[in-house]
Amino acid sequence: MDAETLDPVAAVRRFNRFYTRAIGVLERGYLGTPYTVAEGRVLYEIAKTDGITAKAVGEITGLDAGYLSRIVARLERDGVVGRERSASDGRSTVLRLTARGAEVFPPFDQRSAALVEEMIGALSAEGRRRLIGAMAEVEQLLNAPPAGSVVLRPHRTGDMGWVTERHALIYAREYGWNAHIEAVTARICADFLDAHDPARERCWIAERDGQRLGCVFLVKDQADGVARLRLLFLEPAARGLGLGKRLVAECVAFARAAGYREVVLWTHGVLTAARAIYAAQGFQLEETWSHDDFGAPEVSETWRLVLSSPVPGEDARAPA
Repeated sequence: MDAETLDPVAAVRRFNRFYTRAIGVLERGYLGTPYTVAEGRVLYEIAKTDGITAKAVGEITGLDAGYLSRIVARLERDGVVGRERSASDGRSTVLRLTARGAEVFPPFDQRSAALVEEMIGALSAEGRRRLIGAMAEVEQLLNAPPAGSVVLRPHRTGDMGWVTERHALIYAREYGWNAHIEAVTARICADFLDAHDPARERCWIAERDGQRLGCVFLVKDQADGVARLRLLFLEPAARGLGLGKRLVAECVAFARAAGYREVVLWTHGVLTAARAIYAAQGFQLEETWSHDDFGAPEVSETWRLVLSSPVPGEDARAPA
C-alpha cells in the first residue's frame, strides 16, 4: 500500500475527490439544472415535506443560516418555492413548493436517481449488497457520537422489555400505581412489534454511552390520518436535560413527514412535566376523565395537535 492509502486523512480526501467528480458536484449546474448542489439539496428537503421551516432545513443540511437564506431567496425569485403561515403555529412561516416548483422538482429528482442507477448499473446483486453495507459502515463510523452525548436511536431487540419494566417500576415508586400500568405498557409494546409499519410508525430510544435514558413511540391511530404519541418516558437521572422536549419534537417532525394530519395522546394530570412539554409543542387539552385503573383516583387527559387542515367535509377527529 502507498502512503496515501495508509493515511486515513489522505484516504478520505481521495475518496471525496472521486465521489464529487462522480456525482457532478463541481459542475456549474447540478444534473443539468440551473442550480448548484446546495440549492438542489434545499429544494429536495422542501419538496419532501408538507411545509418545513427554514430553521429545520438548516438543521437537516447543516448549511450556514446566511447562506441558506440566500438560497431560499433565489428559489423564491425563481418561483419554485413560496412561504406560508404555519397552520400549527401562526407565529412562524413554512416553505413549500409552488405550482411551478411541483413541475420543476420531479424531473430533477428523477435525474438524480438515474445518475445513481447509472453509477451502480454494472454491479451484480452481490456487489450492490456490498456497496450498501460499505456505505452504511462509513456513515456509522463518521456519525459516531462523542462519548457522553445522548443519541436517539430506533428500537432493537430487548428494548420493549426495558420499556415495560421501567414504566412499571418508576410509576409504582413515584405515584403508587399498581400492576395494571405494566399490563397496559406491555400490551402497547406487543402491538407495536406485531404490526409495526416502519414508514408510518416509530420508536425512539434515548441512549448515552449504551445506557437507555428514555423513550417515546408514534403509532397509527384508529382514525385515518391521525397518529398517536405513546409511552413518553425518562429515567429520573435524565430529567432536566431537555430530553423529553427533544423526544416529543422528534415525534412531531416524523408525523409531519409521514403525512399525518393530527397527533393525539393520552396522559395524566399528575405528569406535570410531560404536560408542559405537550403544551409547548402546540398540543391542546381537549378531554379529561377520572378513573382508578391504577389503584388510586387519577385524572386522565386527551391532548391533540393539528398538523394540517382536514379536507373540507371530512371529520378529522379520532376517538380517544
